[in-house]
Amino acid sequence: MTSLGEPTTQLFSAMLTPHRSLSNTGFWALMVFLSVVSFSAGMAFWLLGAWPVMGFFGLDILAVYWAFKLNFRSARASEEISVTASELRVRRIGHRGHVVDWVANPLWVRIEQKVDAGYGVEKLYLVTRGRRLGVASFLGPAEKASFAKALAGALEAARRGLLHNP
Repeated sequence: MTSLGEPTTQLFSAMLTPHRSLSNTGFWALMVFLSVVSFSAGMAFWLLGAWPVMGFFGLDILAVYWAFKLNFRSARASEEISVTASELRVRRIGHRGHVVDWVANPLWVRIEQKVDAGYGVEKLYLVTRGRRLGVASFLGPAEKASFAKALAGALEAARRGLLHNP
């Protein structure tokens, strides 16, 4: 609802999150597999008389565990983008829960793309009145191109205005 009590029509809405191909179950299966392999290799070195090597195999497992936990924590980040006739809103939620809102009039926003000939769309920016905001950094090149097309369509619809057909 707007401040005047009029309903707002959502022209575009997207929730973007980082992709993680390894599920929690897959993570634990990988950790068990690596632990078994490391323990077996460590025992072989132990039996050969090189017992200090066993500790390094344990450190390797801890390093892999720590790296994956950092990766999973960064996956908690998200980006919400919505467009109405009067407002474009970008809400970023960091992996620690920090929220940043960016609001602009969709009539004055344009989309800039940084495109590489061999790679595709590398970066997307929303630009208005000297401010520039990078968006959709979680997406791959083809997804960014599709997202930019859909967002541009919503911005164009906001510029045309809402059509009321009773």
